[in-house]
Amino acid sequence: MNIFVGYIFLGLSLSAPIGPINAAQLDKGLRGGFLHAWAVGLGAVSADIIYMLLVYFGMIHLLDAPFVKAFLWLFGFFVLVYTGVESIKSSGEISVAEMRGSEASLFKSFLSGFLMSLFNPLSILFWLGIYGSILAEAASQYPMHQLLLYSGAIVLGILLWDVTMAAASSIFRKFLTVRVLKAISVCSGLSLVGFGFYFGVQAVKLLFL
Repeated sequence: MNIFVGYIFLGLSLSAPIGPINAAQLDKGLRGGFLHAWAVGLGAVSADIIYMLLVYFGMIHLLDAPFVKAFLWLFGFFVLVYTGVESIKSSGEISVAEMRGSEASLFKSFLSGFLMSLFNPLSILFWLGIYGSILAEAASQYPMHQLLLYSGAIVLGILLWDVTMAAASSIFRKFLTVRVLKAISVCSGLSLVGFGFYFGVQAVKLLFL
């Protein structure tokens, strides 16, 4: 049981560092409330599970080819910059009416989180380095069903963090003024654009340097 709880905390600690997913969750939560922020997190978790499976079945090295990595960096650049710019552009449209409810599709929120995580080369390195090493160590000590249980504990930890982020952002929107919400939305958008340009620089380095 202690080991299971330890893996839950591992999932929490893996999700906590501020990155594009947390920035997107904050923005969606302020605009559309808990469900939209949570949908972004669920989309990201879905992509994480895909990478966990790739690591588990030893297929992650197929994504290590320079061309594939460059494609992922570039696609991540476009996804993040587009999302960030849209957030900045639409920040001026936040109103009291929008704060009470969002007409945006939950599926679009889910898809944005999924694409951000799926086309994030850092996710590949992250899961290969972290989950790969955990899997290698655990496989020598535990039977298959326990490996699956501990992998599930990591996912559970990530889901708990997503719920926390979604709840925090939806609570904030009830107490903050429209002006403050607009400012936070712009900051979230700039953060996403910043991450996007970082991805773009990595793609250029890989292709031309």
